[in-house]
Amino acid sequence: MDDTLFTSTISEKLQHFSSIFGISEKLSPLVSLIIIVLFSFLVAWIIYRLVRALSHRILKHKEYNFLSRLLEHNVLLKQAHIIPPIIINLLLPLIFKKESPLLHYLTSAVNIYFIIAVTMAVTGIISSIGEAAFSNKKYHDRPIKGFIQITRIIIYIITAIIIISILTNKSPLYLIGGLGAFAAVLMLITKDSIMGFVGGFLLLENDMIRLGDWIEVPQSPINGIVTDITLTTVKVKNFDNTIATIPPYTLINGSFINWRGVNESGGRRISRGYTIELNTIKPYSNELLERAKALDSNFSNHIDNIIDSKESLPETNAGLFRVYAEHYLNNHPRIHKGMLIMVRTLEPTGNGLPIQFYCFTNTTEWPEYEFIQSNIMEHFASIMPLFELFPYQNSSSRDTIISGLFESGFPIGRVTGLPYRTFHN
Repeated sequence: MDDTLFTSTISEKLQHFSSIFGISEKLSPLVSLIIIVLFSFLVAWIIYRLVRALSHRILKHKEYNFLSRLLEHNVLLKQAHIIPPIIINLLLPLIFKKESPLLHYLTSAVNIYFIIAVTMAVTGIISSIGEAAFSNKKYHDRPIKGFIQITRIIIYIITAIIIISILTNKSPLYLIGGLGAFAAVLMLITKDSIMGFVGGFLLLENDMIRLGDWIEVPQSPINGIVTDITLTTVKVKNFDNTIATIPPYTLINGSFINWRGVNESGGRRISRGYTIELNTIKPYSNELLERAKALDSNFSNHIDNIIDSKESLPETNAGLFRVYAEHYLNNHPRIHKGMLIMVRTLEPTGNGLPIQFYCFTNTTEWPEYEFIQSNIMEHFASIMPLFELFPYQNSSSRDTIISGLFESGFPIGRVTGLPYRTFHN
């Protein structure tokens, strides 16, 4: 059966159907159009129900994250909307003559509906893919939302160009060529949005930030965890529980600190110290050496080995303290042994000789890190007087009063809160 015979047969059937219900020939095309539309949506609904039922049956036997997302966001229903315009376009020539203006307008309207339906279905699939990937532990910290936004924007632009070409009966390539002048004006109006788009794309492409990263932006109050990344904003939850949003191009044009490397390394740096008063530094004595050995049997063996080998032999009480401090850090259970451990003196200042403790904890958790660091610094502060070393501290009004009491002969035993080990029996 050729196309002409098929067309005439369908037309006769539709006219016969109209005559049965007493519909005039003038109204017959309109009724035929309604029948075709209803028929196309009925076919789409049946197919949608069958596919949906099959999907639920599949999910009962095995969990597919992507398929679950399709059902959750009604993407299958959006895909079903592609079917009616295809059927209508196939059947429209059966009820309208080829030269009929109405056929042209109806075909254009159906084509626009088809384009919109395809766009909704494709963007729904892309969003489902993004959500399925985001729920996967492997991709959870990746800024998937930004890439999805880029793809959706591109699809929407292409859709708009195709729809305009259908309405104006012009080629899409013709329209793209005419967008040059319009784009120049658009760039001036939407400069900030375009900069945000470019900045967001660069952040995502170069993997500069991820969800869950701890970032710090100098000279701004932003210091916290990245909770959301889009093409136009980066959302950060600060450690004081405030929420800050910042345009991506601000991060690109300026500078920021990403602490991700700290978490990935497994260790966080301690770099602190005290400034020792210069007048307390002196050659160490045997009495001081024995006092230091009594602190720890392992340290006693360690210092004996150093003395016997005559390598890196400490010559002062400050040097002996540095050996002790380095030995203490090397044997501390919460210090990372695979990273640099060092105790050193820095350039003298007007306040004395700075001594720095440089090491890494074996945890990156902030509360644990601060607890370990505090314990170490407090230990060194309490142990320094045993080496007859005292850190520099600015004098206060209380120091002046105590000094005046001593000079006047006031009994020492009646003065409370004197510095630890200031006096020896």
